[in-house]
Amino acid sequence: MDDLSSSLLCQENETCLEEGGEELEYPFVESQQDCGVSEDEHVGILIEREMVLGFKRDETLVFGDWVKRARMETINWILKTRATLGFRFETAYLSVTYFDRFLSRRSIDSEKCWAIRLLSIACLSLAAKMEECNVPGLSEFKSDDYSFEGKVIQKMELLVLSTLEWKMGIITPFDFLSYFITKFCEESPSSPIFFKTMQLIFTTMKEVNLMDHKPSVIAAAAALVAMDQQLTIEAVELKMSSIPQHRLLEPKDVFEYYNLIQRLYEENTKRDTHTPIEMTESSRVTSSAAMAKRRRLTFSDDEGSYDGKGHR
Repeated sequence: MDDLSSSLLCQENETCLEEGGEELEYPFVESQQDCGVSEDEHVGILIEREMVLGFKRDETLVFGDWVKRARMETINWILKTRATLGFRFETAYLSVTYFDRFLSRRSIDSEKCWAIRLLSIACLSLAAKMEECNVPGLSEFKSDDYSFEGKVIQKMELLVLSTLEWKMGIITPFDFLSYFITKFCEESPSSPIFFKTMQLIFTTMKEVNLMDHKPSVIAAAAALVAMDQQLTIEAVELKMSSIPQHRLLEPKDVFEYYNLIQRLYEENTKRDTHTPIEMTESSRVTSSAAMAKRRRLTFSDDEGSYDGKGHR
């Protein structure tokens, strides 16, 4: 643990990591029913929130090749562990968002792959505590290459929380997906469109830093690609005009990501280097309002067991 403290914790000290007590509460935006707002208004609030969360390309931030490789391995591990533990796809995506957000604020010394894996475990564990009703103990987050004690993982969780300034209710594309697809479809949307949109989001997730693009832009672009691969910028602008909050969304940003998704998907298909992510009926996302909720986190023992008090 001394090596972890000296090489990874950087400016933080033990006092900082131990602050906060045993029970931690994460604030979320209340559901639209609780707030007395329509779904249109609720989505508008989400779009305004993401503007202040730092979702924009940072030209000065360039990941080295080893970090890019480690990130790919991290995502593969997260997706594999998600399937093993039965987590929702939203949980996996949120954990990668935490991972990217952490690395955009704090560096890890070159070639310390063990630190990257510890970070990935902490991010997935925290995401599960935010999204899942039943979260296993930390010993269930298996890694073939490394073995970490529960207390070490908890220390890393606290470092992630501190680095992200305890802002764990991060907006993701899934907060917008049902709303956008319903707005874009001229008729009732079918399940294949939802599943195709999710598959496109996860395909591009492996190739781009999630902090470089607004979640609303990713959701809109993926939904449009799933429905039509021949759209022009004018057609995208027309589609976006069906969104009451379209003035808060730049059609050129959506069109840029729309083209990026298609290019990456075609490249990956030709290389056949990515295993397709199978989406089932149970993977279908809920409305943005239904996903707004509160969680209370309790570390009850050294294993990091979680008592999640909240309901879907």
